[in-house]
This record gives sequence, C-alpha cells and structure tokens, in this order.
Amino acid sequence: MKSRISEFVVGLVFGLGLIVSGMTDPGKVLGFLDLAGLWDPSLAFVMGGAIAVGLFAFALAKKRTTSFLGGAMHLPTSRDIDRRLVVGSLVFGAGWGLAGFCPGPAIVSAGAGQPKAIVFVLAMLAGMWLFEIAEGRMRRTPNQQAGAL
Repeated sequence: MKSRISEFVVGLVFGLGLIVSGMTDPGKVLGFLDLAGLWDPSLAFVMGGAIAVGLFAFALAKKRTTSFLGGAMHLPTSRDIDRRLVVGSLVFGAGWGLAGFCPGPAIVSAGAGQPKAIVFVLAMLAGMWLFEIAEGRMRRTPNQQAGAL
C-alpha cells in the first residue's frame, strides 16, 4: 500500500509540474518549437531544470542498489544508437511538433478533458498497439510467417 501511495504522489507532483510549467498547453509548446517565427524560449528553462534534476537523480541512483522504497534499481545499460532509436526519436519529435503534445502532458491534458489531448492519447495508444503487432510479426521465424499466409 505504501508503494501505491508513493506512486500516486509522484505522479501527482509530475502532473502538477507539467501544468505549472506550461507543458500541457500545445500553443506554448508550438511557440517554443517555432524558431523562425515568434519563438517562446520559456520552455528551455523548464527543460534545463529537468536536465539538472535528472543529472542529480541519475548520479545518486548509480550509487544505489535499491530504490528509496526498497525495490531493485533497474537503470538502462545500453548505450547503442541504432536505426530504431533514431527513427523512433524522429517520429516522437514529429508528433510533438505537429500536435504540441508529448505523452506525459497529453495524458494530463486528456485527464483534464481537453478534446485534442484525448484524440492524441487515443492515436498514441493505437500507434503502440500497431507497433506491438508489427513487433510480433517481425519476431516470428520465416517458417511461421510462411505458415500464416
């Protein structure tokens, strides 16, 4: 139960931070991304603050074997930059630039009842579902693929 309460509090603080910082306002995000027009640099400070907190948090996490709540630490170990990472980053950036949402702020905005965010979250979930289907097909051996036809 203690873990669930902690998860709720962390999620609540994260969501409130997204609201206060303006990350849930697609107009503000698109203004930040519009370098050639009326650029709004305020989100650069939000990102800078997030990077500073992240650097401190990861430095601390690397020194620990368990989380503050006693669970095992599972930090990423891969440092590979491959085609999947680059293509995924490009798709993420294009979606962010077109919609003005990334996943976290979109979920917060959808929870607040913003219609555009609800459409974005539904499209995001559909994309995740399609990815899982594609991944499942790619994992099959050639014999299994031939048998499915």
